[in-house]
Amino acid sequence: MVQHDAYVWQRAWTPAGGDAVSQQRTNFTALVVLQAEVIWRGGRPATVRVPLNFDALRASGCQVGLAMRVGAFGGPFVADDERGRFLTQLARSLLAEARTNRLSVSELQIDFDCAASKLDGYRVWVEAMRKAIDPTPLTITTLPSWLKQPAFSRLVAATDGYVLQVHSLERPKNADVSFALCDPELAKQAVERAARLRVPFRVALPTYGYVLAFDPDGKFIGLSAEGPARHWPTASILREVRAQPEAMARLVRGWTRDRPDALGGVIWYRLPVAGDRLNWSWPTLASVMAGKTPAAKLRHELRNPQPGLAEIDLHNEGDGDYEGAVQLKARWSGARLIASDGSQGVETTDDGPNALRFEARRLRLPASEFRSIGWLRLDKEVEVLIESNP
Repeated sequence: MVQHDAYVWQRAWTPAGGDAVSQQRTNFTALVVLQAEVIWRGGRPATVRVPLNFDALRASGCQVGLAMRVGAFGGPFVADDERGRFLTQLARSLLAEARTNRLSVSELQIDFDCAASKLDGYRVWVEAMRKAIDPTPLTITTLPSWLKQPAFSRLVAATDGYVLQVHSLERPKNADVSFALCDPELAKQAVERAARLRVPFRVALPTYGYVLAFDPDGKFIGLSAEGPARHWPTASILREVRAQPEAMARLVRGWTRDRPDALGGVIWYRLPVAGDRLNWSWPTLASVMAGKTPAAKLRHELRNPQPGLAEIDLHNEGDGDYEGAVQLKARWSGARLIASDGSQGVETTDDGPNALRFEARRLRLPASEFRSIGWLRLDKEVEVLIESNP
């Protein structure tokens, strides 16, 4: 069996985040939680701390690792200068805060935006922080491009393990190119190459998505991730890129059958939280973790809260998110249509004297969720039949 862990990567914990940890805790061996981010201002470090929900983490029953994100820095890397001392003191303080809140920590993970040419310098920091937090294991995140550097083996040898992040998004050239967060073939190659070093590691796979924005000429102008939707300039071209469940499930199936000894498991970025717009839902992730390709399964439901009033809901009873066109047709006889309306993104069209179409060109319905499609009111109570062609 492949071990599965997950990131909890929230800069502001919400009740939904705590609920996600509580509800899904039995499905993971470990959760790695973002606790602090270091930013550089004129070469001097500053910290943004994340106030964690320690109660939810303690109750999870999982191993809990803490993550420290460090922004891009080009050097110099010295263990005992202002920057080096800042990082080691911060690492100690994160563990001290966890102890104060009665949370046992399985690892401290450093996520440093390091240039591939600076890996030997980064190793100086890693060695100092590892010594400072002993006996808590220190792990780091790494990129496939680092594997080509001679300094990579020296860097990971200075750790207690590492995470190979095989997901990323390169800056798109224009709106017409194809986008992908993870190429499964390149991911397999990176894992095989990393395994030759015989240093324990996990591989990080994506569950998330982005909205990419381009100007009318197709020039890239920005992106947005999970959180409040951004308002882009008028006439912007918006494209979405999401993690592909089928491709990730194939990777999991392959590593379940046969994986290198050094590969300890998969860590998912990130834990699904209710209300996510771009992240997978929990049923989708659960299916992929089992090596299965998730699939949507739509079912419509007709409700009659009042005589003559028909309300239509669409349920996704599958384990895969649905995204695409939807068309429902309501038919009746012996009554006259008084009024009707579709929900947001759904249009209504008369289809004869006793029929009405509800159409959405693009509708997203996560697994295990439902939404209203629309309603119609007749001048008398008669049977309404619904035909679907999603």
